[in-house]
Amino acid sequence: MDIVDALDAAGGTTCLVGAGGKKTTLYALADRIDRAVVTATVRIPIFDRHVAEVVVTDDPADAVRTADRWPLGLVPEREREDRYPGYDPETITAIAAADAADAVLVKADGARTREFKAPNDQEPQVPPSADTVVPVASAHAVGKPLTSEYVHRPERVAAITGRDEGDEIRPVDVAAVLASDDGGMQGVPDGARAIPLINKVDDEELAAVAGDIAAEVLARSDVPKVVLARMADPDPLVAVEE
Repeated sequence: MDIVDALDAAGGTTCLVGAGGKKTTLYALADRIDRAVVTATVRIPIFDRHVAEVVVTDDPADAVRTADRWPLGLVPEREREDRYPGYDPETITAIAAADAADAVLVKADGARTREFKAPNDQEPQVPPSADTVVPVASAHAVGKPLTSEYVHRPERVAAITGRDEGDEIRPVDVAAVLASDDGGMQGVPDGARAIPLINKVDDEELAAVAGDIAAEVLARSDVPKVVLARMADPDPLVAVEE
């Protein structure tokens, strides 16, 4: 099994949410799928070097039908020198409905480069047509204090876990957020698969930590599996826990 199969991302629309490796995961998947689209429903840093071409367009469905270079980036405009804005969720549905790409890969929320997060009430921006939602958390979050230095919206994480801001993050805290309807499961459409991803599993110690998180997620939710990975590596898949 490779990382594409582990995350059920070979076809349909896959949305990445959470923190600790969404963009790295998008690009790693796109590099392993023959005809992949990379896009977003939220702001995304300039990613031209990670795809064959970025097309700036207000008609992305037409752009994907006429594409001849893959993976293809699709964005509505260049908002600033360092980022693109995203499309609305309905436009993502139209891209997928064009039926020209093997997979549509979507960054569906932001985390300001933190290792861990919980969403606010307006997040994530997942299209109702999404086939798979991948809530991401970094194994590096465990052992860190529950503060804004490491966590995006620590107050939201505190509310889900019952911990106080500043407390040390435990594996059970990461699991509680990933498995929560107010956390990693927020906005997952009816009928979509949710497959949590624990990223940055860089050594045996972190593999044990990630295994504890995965076991707790599986006990707390009905997700079919939890994927452990080092998404920046050439061979990113570490394990699949079921």
